[in-house]
Formats: sequence, structure tokens, C-alpha cells
Amino acid sequence: MNAVTTTQAEKAQRFAALHARAGCFVIPNPWDAGSAKILERLGFEALATTSAGYAFSLGLLDGAVGLDAMIDHCRMLCAATSLPVSADLENGYAHDPKAAAQTLVRGAEAGLVGGSIEDYTNDEAKPIYAFNHAVERVQASVEAVKKLPFKFTFCARAENLIHGINDLDDTIRRLQAFEKAGADVLYAPGLKTLDEVRMVTQAVGKPVNINMSGVPHATVAQIAEAGGKRISTGGALARAAIGALVRAGREMQTQGSFGWAAGATPGAEIKTLVG
Repeated sequence: MNAVTTTQAEKAQRFAALHARAGCFVIPNPWDAGSAKILERLGFEALATTSAGYAFSLGLLDGAVGLDAMIDHCRMLCAATSLPVSADLENGYAHDPKAAAQTLVRGAEAGLVGGSIEDYTNDEAKPIYAFNHAVERVQASVEAVKKLPFKFTFCARAENLIHGINDLDDTIRRLQAFEKAGADVLYAPGLKTLDEVRMVTQAVGKPVNINMSGVPHATVAQIAEAGGKRISTGGALARAAIGALVRAGREMQTQGSFGWAAGATPGAEIKTLVG
């Protein structure tokens, strides 16, 4: 099956089914067409964008990519793979609930079958939307994606923990309100222990996305046991690739050697994975 013969509705159905079956699944985050194709060939069942990884590939910092460029990026990833693609759409690129919800619709028009918006304001002086405003944004998003001609899996994110607000109680309160408002998936990036994962998953009834960066030493099985339904990598894969590049560059600069090349993926394997 390829991207030409797989309809968006079929991808949407497959993506929703992943959240309904037993256990949890890993949804890695490619940052370009090549990484998306490679992850598909490696056997993953769905992919998600990374706003950070894509920004890094453009020589920008996370949050510096505009809405139009991000929608174009989503369109490119969806065309590159037959897998369902969900997107990190930051705060919906708007404060107004209906405007943020429209960003999800634009993503769906670009080929996405899922996407998230967060309650981060992009203002470090007051980083998190007030509770009622945050819930209104989720409600507007739920109403907007329900009008699409296929099942769009909407993820609502509570961002306290990665923006200096170490308040797990408020984070859970928000996730519970987002669930009541109709979100399909809930996500609180910044959970640091399996006990915190367990506290969140036991407090809500909808599938919970866990970013492995918070619990990097936990296994898929351990996160599943703690109640996680899907495990994303965020910008970690892009940062791992950048890490390999930095190590290679430093070796050449400081040692005048090329030992890094021994760990490079052979061209023949890349041809198989990408071709």
C-alpha cells in the first residue's frame, strides 16, 4: 500500500484504531520526508510531526516557524508516507478559540488525520492560558474537527510542566476538563517519572500521549503498564541526528580523524529505506 492508494479516510480509521486497541504504540516524530519514509520502512504504524525538529532543519528555533510554512510541512510529510500523520500545531497559531480550531481544519486539508493544540500562550511572562480560556479553545477545536468528513483524532495538551509551572494537580485538572470537552487524546509533556505518568492516566478516561524524553530510561512496556497509550519522541530524534552531526564535526575539527564514518548507515541500506 502506498500514499497514492491509501485515502485520508483510511488513514484516519487506522489511526483511531491504534488508540482503541490494547496496549500502547510508539508514534515517532520525523522532521522531513526522508526521515518519515525511513520510519515507515522500519515498521512504525503512525507518525507525528515535530515543530522543534522541523524548525531545527530550517536553522530556526522551536516556535519560529509560521503557520503557512508549518501547514506546507504537514502536506509534504503526508504525501511522503502511507502512514497516518498527526501534527504538533503548537497553540494553533492563535489565541482566539475559533481561530486556533481553524488551524486544525487547515491541517486536515493538508492531509493530517490528527493534531494537537496546547494551552501555551507564547508569552513567557504569562505562559499558560487561563483555565476557562484553555477549555474554550479545546471545545472550539472539538466542534471544528467533528465537521470533517472523517475521524480526526484531536489531542489536547496541558503545558504547565515544561513552562516552569510545576503544578501536577492543575495539569490534571486541565486534562480532565479537556476530556470533558471532547478531546480524543490527552497530553501533558514534562512528566518525569512513571509514578507521574500513572497519576495522570488514572485520573482520566481518554488515551494519554507520553513523551519519552521525560522518562528516557523507561521502556515501552513500563510506560504501557503505567497507562500510557501512545509514546511520542518529540524533537528527540531530530536532536539525536544533530548530535551525530556535531560529534562527527568535532572529531574532524579537534582530532583530524574520521572515525565517526564507521557508524554511518551504508548507502545501500539508505537506498532500501528511502527508495
